[in-house]
This record gives sequence, C-alpha cells and structure tokens, in this order.
Amino acid sequence: MGKITDVLLPDIGDFDEVEVIEVMVSSGDQLAVEDSLITLESDKATMEIPSPHAGVVKAVLIKVGDRVGEGAKLVTMELSEGPAEAESTESPAPEPAAEEVETVQAPAPSPQPERTTQRRPGEKAPTAPPLSISEAEVHSKPTHASPAVRRFARELGVDLNLVSGTGPKGRIVKDDVQNFVKSSLKGARPSPASGAGFAIPSGPEIDYAKFGEVDSQPLSRIKKLSGAHLHRCWLSVPHVTQFDEADITELEAFRKMQKEEASRQDVRLTFMPFLMKAVAAALREMPVFNAALSVDGESLIYRKYVHIGVAVDTPNGLVVPVIREVDQKGVLDLARELMEISGRAREGKLSPGDMQGGCFSISSLGGIGGTAFTPIVNAPEVAILGVSRATMQPVWDGTAFQPRLMLPLSLSYDHRVIDGADGVRFTTMLAGLLADIRRLLL
Repeated sequence: MGKITDVLLPDIGDFDEVEVIEVMVSSGDQLAVEDSLITLESDKATMEIPSPHAGVVKAVLIKVGDRVGEGAKLVTMELSEGPAEAESTESPAPEPAAEEVETVQAPAPSPQPERTTQRRPGEKAPTAPPLSISEAEVHSKPTHASPAVRRFARELGVDLNLVSGTGPKGRIVKDDVQNFVKSSLKGARPSPASGAGFAIPSGPEIDYAKFGEVDSQPLSRIKKLSGAHLHRCWLSVPHVTQFDEADITELEAFRKMQKEEASRQDVRLTFMPFLMKAVAAALREMPVFNAALSVDGESLIYRKYVHIGVAVDTPNGLVVPVIREVDQKGVLDLARELMEISGRAREGKLSPGDMQGGCFSISSLGGIGGTAFTPIVNAPEVAILGVSRATMQPVWDGTAFQPRLMLPLSLSYDHRVIDGADGVRFTTMLAGLLADIRRLLL
C-alpha cells in the first residue's frame, strides 16, 4: 500500500480565498502528475490546480462553491510507488491560464508555431485524434484542458470527453476542439446513444393515458421514411425562406380558356404545369438553384438537366415524385404526366426511381388554403418552392386599384449556396414569368 497524503492548495497570489468552480476528480480516480484537480475562479482570472503526485484519489475534501485559501486540503491520495514521485505534500504553484496572463499583464510569451509542442528526443509526434471513442474509454481517464478551452467547448456544446488532446501530456488545446467540430459537421458525429457532443437528446417519456383516454397508432412507412429525411434536412441545411407574390390574373384566364381543349385530350389542365414551366425557365436562367453541394462542402455540382419534384398528398403521407426534363416538355405533356404519376402515388405504386434525381421541388397547398409557409429543403437539392392559395386583391396600377389574382410564393433555400439577394432575384423572375407566360417564348 502506498503512502497516504493530503494535497494542499499552493500559493495562489494576492488572494486570501477564491471560489471552487469545478472539481475534476472523484474518489477512486487514478491520476498522473500534473493531472488537473480543480478549477478556481477569482475576480481576475480562472486557474487549474494540478496534482503534484501520481496515485489514486481516496477522498475529495472540497466541493463546487467552496472558498479556499493557501494550505486548504483538496484531496487525499494514495501515492504510487516510483522514483518519479515527489516528496513534497504541497502542490506546486499553478500555471496561470491564458486569460490570467492577460489580466495580470504578465510578459507575453514568445510566439510559437501553431499547434507545435516541445517533444523529448525520440518521442513521436502526436497523431490526429480519433473522431469517436467508446463509452468505456470516455470514462477511463480524466480530461485535461485549460479553463479557456473548457469555456470554449461549452460555448460550442462539445463534450471534452470525446476530444483527444494533442498538447503536452495529452492536454486538449483550442485547435483540438475546433477540429472536432469540423469533423462532426462533415458527418463524423458521435453516436446519439452516447448523449454527448452534437447528439440531440430524446424527449421525456410521458404517460398520456393518465390524463385521459388515448389511442396509439403506428406511423405509416412513408411517414417514417420521410420524417427521418426531413429531420436530417432540417438539421443539416441552414434554411432561409423568401416570401413573394405573383400576379397570375392573365395566366389563370388563359388556363381556363384551354381547359376544354385539354379535356378533349383526356388531360386535366391545372395550374401546376404552367408553374413547372416557369420554374424550369428560372432554373435555366439562375443555375445555382439547379446545383447541389458536394458532400465535403467544398464545391458545387451544376446539373445540366431540369428534373422537378412535385409533392403529392397521399392517404399514407407526402411523397415527391420527379418529373424529368421539364424544360423540354410542353404544358399539356406535363399535365398528362402529372396525372399519371400522381395517380400511381396515391395508389402506392411509385418505384424508388420515380422519386430520385430531382433538382428542385414544388409543394403546392393552394388547393387546401393558407397564405404562406416555410417548406423544408429536400436535400441534396438547394431550394424548394411553396405555393399557397391565390386570392383576389386590390393592386394599385398608378391611377386606380384593380382586382388582381395574386399567388403567394414561399421559396426556402440553402443559405450555404444561395445568398438572400439571389433568393429575391429568383422569386422576382418567377413572378414576372407567371405574370406574362409569353415571356417563356423569348
């Protein structure tokens, strides 16, 4: 059995007592020399107190909120036997954290190359930290980081237990936290089961039956699949929604004039084929809306084709079949294809290929109602157009108010790819095309 000793608080400068804001060890922890024990905070700085010994913590003698001064007992340790063990029972003076150096105006350290550390002869350079570790590994060793790095990690929501340090003796530095975040955003996130890092905690279990009668029904397969996809899109795409209106008075009059001719060809002529043609023209004019962001987020993939997905409401949930080569088809051809693929969607007869390859999506709620909404971008697409119910509104023509049929537009887009100015330009262009469909002939 090793020697039992108390670790005392060393000289902490011009402070009689300072507050303990973090206790980093617990009874039974195996510590090495210079492993952090506690973090103290004064009105000027924060500092970590390292262990002067290697050994096992037998008892922790302070807690968060305690105020301690020089000589206060921090922990009781059973020392490891070895020549490297220090004889003194008092801790050496703590190395001040970065913010303390600035506060007390200590001489600035000489500049060092970024992310370089002093190594002993023959010692290998530290390797890049793994992106994830097992739960057993997380709790097998304490985490070493300065108060500044700990605060930085808290601000980003990073669990330092999942970050491997590249500093001296495995200490976590700011670059380690930044690299962990970058890796996580590229898809190398910790498992949600760990409840750490960027994982979103699940909601609490609630017994709804204790409040009244309930009936539980499973989600349909379509809702399960689309729900997971929409959740992923909402979390991974920074959404912005641009709202606008289009004057479709003349277009609607023209559509009604063509309904009889379309019905003779067994085609139900709705507003959607006209909207699809206008969107296809806008996509050709502004190809960034027809692009996709590469997986690594470093480049854009510009599609040379125009395939548009159209959301269809079915008894089992929302599906988005894709109409291909929209820019190369006529309005009646699009109307006929929409009838056919919408019918198969409602009958549950769509194949996986029918819902793949889309460049841009349209979700129309005009047949139900509403004035505006914020559709979710259907990644890897970078934009989606929402359409609500058109209403007759008084519009000033310069001399008098005229009744005009106005169509609400809601354009959601991926802000990593599309700027707000381009979002406005797109809806303005689209509104112009819908106001005078003859512009599609130019």
